[in-house]
Amino acid sequence: MSYPFPVSADEFKGKRVLVTGGTKGMGALIVERFVVSGASVATAARSPLPADQRPALFIQADIGSPDGAGAIVERVNREWDGIDILINCVGGSEAPNGGFAALSDEDWSRALDVNLLAAVRIDRAFIPGMVARKSGAVIHINSIQHRLPLYDATLPYAAAKAGLNALTVAFAHAYGPKVRVNCIQAGPFLTDISKAWDMESATTRFRALLALKRPGQPEEIIGAALYFASDASSFTSGAVLRVDGGQM
Repeated sequence: MSYPFPVSADEFKGKRVLVTGGTKGMGALIVERFVVSGASVATAARSPLPADQRPALFIQADIGSPDGAGAIVERVNREWDGIDILINCVGGSEAPNGGFAALSDEDWSRALDVNLLAAVRIDRAFIPGMVARKSGAVIHINSIQHRLPLYDATLPYAAAKAGLNALTVAFAHAYGPKVRVNCIQAGPFLTDISKAWDMESATTRFRALLALKRPGQPEEIIGAALYFASDASSFTSGAVLRVDGGQM
């Protein structure tokens, strides 16, 4: 793995980790980082598993549907009987441009299913086991678009991500002190999706909007996930950490 920061090979030894949306972008790097740290990692996504990925478990399923979420839960529980760390990384927008007037009920439903209800369904399935074991960490990968919605392009996505913030805080109170639930709000990162950007104009915008004057590399969000997953954050729950280059 090409990772620029120190790694302890037994940092998460013995931990069972589920990462949703772990075949591409920052999700794929999160999977790899936990694997090299000694964890048993399961991941799930609609897309096939890349040839160079080696998670302990892979479930190809549409996480944004009840049946897909159910398939993930059934397989993980059958193989492992629960998990210790849950990272809800799946997300994205398929809505058309054109603003509110261009959006159908189907556009809204799909955005809510993928960006909010997927986390609701997966959390609901695995948190009770964490509560019974009196230990667990849940991490929601969110977006700063909950505060800065692109009204002409990704409004349903932004609205769903605002709901994910509320879910984080509510679950932290509902399931503490046995389970910690935290949220990472990501800014602009260079991932597979960003390959379609006009980088010259995007760089001009980054310099104007971001304190660090550049987009993030996917590996730069991993440290936040590691913190929330580890005992170093044992007194942190219901927290929202922005990793956005200073945009907010």
